[in-house]
Amino acid sequence: MAKIGYMRISTADQNTDLQRDALEAAGCDEIYCDHGVSGTRRSRPEWDKALAVVGEGDTLVIWKFDRAFRSLAHSLEVLGLLEERGAEFHAISERIDTSTATGKLMYHIRNAFAEFEHMTICERTKAGQEAAWKRGAQKGRPKKLADMKLQYAIDRIEAGEAVAQVAKDLGVARSTLYTAMGQIVTFRDRAKL
Repeated sequence: MAKIGYMRISTADQNTDLQRDALEAAGCDEIYCDHGVSGTRRSRPEWDKALAVVGEGDTLVIWKFDRAFRSLAHSLEVLGLLEERGAEFHAISERIDTSTATGKLMYHIRNAFAEFEHMTICERTKAGQEAAWKRGAQKGRPKKLADMKLQYAIDRIEAGEAVAQVAKDLGVARSTLYTAMGQIVTFRDRAKL
C-alpha cells in the first residue's frame, strides 16, 4: 500500500519545490519527476516508471492534473489501468481521490475541463499567430543574425578570418553562422541560374 508520487516541469526555469513539498506532505514513498517534458506526451520516462510500479492497494499521487494529463482520453486510460491493478488516484490541489464514487466522478469532470482548457489555449494561440502573420509578422523564430550582420560575417570570412572567431564576435554558435551562410549562398546560387 505505497503512495507513488509524480511531478513534472516543462521548462528549465521552473522548479519542483512546490510539487515536491506537496507530495512529501501527502506521504509519498517514492517520487518520480520528469524535467523539460510536455504534458501532452502520453509516454514520459519518469511517468512510465511511476505507472509501472503502481500495484494493488497503491495510490498514484500528483500535485495537479495538468502535471499528468492534457487529454480526457489519456486520463481515462490511466484510470482504467489503475482500476485493473486495484490502485487509486489522488490529485492534491484538486482534492480528488478515486477511492470514492464522488472522487471518480470529479476525476472525469476535472479531466474533461482540463482538455477543454488546453484546446481553448491552442485555439487562441493559433488565432493570435494568424492575426500577426496577416499584419506582416515574421513566421517562426526571429533570426539570430540580421542581414547586415550576416553580410559583415561573410565579408570577414572571405577576407580570411576564422569562422569560429567571427561567430564568437557576433555572439552566435558556428553552426548558426554556417546555417545562415548556407541559406545566403543557396539564394545567391539560385539567382545566378
